[in-house]
Amino acid sequence: MQVLVDQFLDFLTLERGLSPRTHEAYATDLRRFTGFLQRGGVAALNKVTRRHILDYLMWEKEQGLAAASLSRRLVAVRVFMRYLHQEGLLAENVAETMDSPKLWKLLPETLSPAEVDRLLEAPDISKPLGLRDRALLETLYGTGLRVSEVAGLSVGDLQFDSGYLRCLGKGRKERVVPLGGAAAAYLRRYLAEARPRWDRNGTNPRVFLSNRGSALSRKTIWQLIRRHARAAGLGKSISPHTLRHSFASHLLANQAPLRVIQEMLGHADIATTQIYTHVDGRRLQQVHRQFHPRA
Repeated sequence: MQVLVDQFLDFLTLERGLSPRTHEAYATDLRRFTGFLQRGGVAALNKVTRRHILDYLMWEKEQGLAAASLSRRLVAVRVFMRYLHQEGLLAENVAETMDSPKLWKLLPETLSPAEVDRLLEAPDISKPLGLRDRALLETLYGTGLRVSEVAGLSVGDLQFDSGYLRCLGKGRKERVVPLGGAAAAYLRRYLAEARPRWDRNGTNPRVFLSNRGSALSRKTIWQLIRRHARAAGLGKSISPHTLRHSFASHLLANQAPLRVIQEMLGHADIATTQIYTHVDGRRLQQVHRQFHPRA
C-alpha cells in the first residue's frame, strides 16, 4: 500500500504541482487510512469496500477528529482511489459515490448489524407492550423513517399486500417506502394481538399506541429505544436517528445506490453530489430486498 501512496504523492507533486504543505497533508491522511486498513487485516487496496471507508471515518471521529479534518480525510481517500482507478491500479473505485464531505461531517452514531439484532431482540414479545416495541424497532430499522414519521403512521398507511408503507415527511411531502419482511411480520402480529387491547373502539388511526390507547409521542419512542438499548447491553447513546442512520449506512455498505437510499429516506443530504432522480416504487422494493439485512 505504501508504494501506491508514494506513487500518488509523486504524481501530486510532479504533475499537479501541489505545494509541500498540501503534499504533507495528503501523506498524513493516507498514512492514517492505510494504517487503519492494515490493522484491520486488509492486505490490498483492491480488497477495500465502502464499509472499510465508513469504518475508518467512524474510527477517526471516535478519536475526536473535528468535522473539517474528517472531511479532509474523506477527500484524500476519494482522490487517492480515483487516481488508482484511472491509472488501472484499482479494479473498482468504491469511493466514487462518496464524493460529498458533507455526508460524513456529523457521522451520527450507528450500530453494527449484530448490535441491531441485539436491540431488536431486547423486547419481550410474549407481552403486548414488548410485541409493540419489537414491531416499532423493526419498522424504524427496516424503513429508515424519522421518529416523527413513525409516530404519525396510520394503520391505513401500511400496504402489506404490495409491500410498502406511506409516510408524510418534512414539508408534508408524501413518499412510499418498502416494507421489509421482518418489519411486516411483526407489524401484522402486533396489529392482530396487541393493538386491539388499547383501541377497543377502533377510533384511533395511529399504528403505535400506548396501553392507554393514545398515540405514542416522539419523546416516548425515544425513551423506549433507550430502555431497550440498555437492556441489550449497548453502551452507545441510542436514539431513533441511530436506527435511521444505521439503515442508510448498512444499505450503503452493501452497495446500494446512494440516490435510491436518498429516495427511501426522503433526505436530500444523503447524496448532495448526486442529481436527484425519481425511482419508481418497484425499483425501490427490489433494491430494498436485495440490500437490506432484514428485508
